[in-house]
Amino acid sequence: MYLDDSTRLKHMRDAAQKAIQFAQGKTRNDLESDEMLALSLVKCIEILGEAASRITREKQNQFPQIPWAEIIGMRNRLVHAYFQINFDVVWDTVTQNLPVILPELEKMIADEEEN
Repeated sequence: MYLDDSTRLKHMRDAAQKAIQFAQGKTRNDLESDEMLALSLVKCIEILGEAASRITREKQNQFPQIPWAEIIGMRNRLVHAYFQINFDVVWDTVTQNLPVILPELEKMIADEEEN
């Protein structure tokens, strides 16, 4: 089943929103003691990266403000090196990077819906 760029962008947005929501009211130290939080944030980042990897190159090139390679690379790192996850990087991604990327994704989705 083929999913178009618009659908994949929505998957990215949804995963980013969920990760940000899951982290609200939490601290970096909570990742050490709350396994459910840690796993949920990692899974959201994995989904975000998988969806990003399925966005066509043409669409990626239209939106260079999205760090496509970094998003996809982080997904690959989390999936393939699951035994060496750096939770400082996960926390920074969720609390610093995703809040910046989320509005860009929302603009992209709005642009897609207008066309």
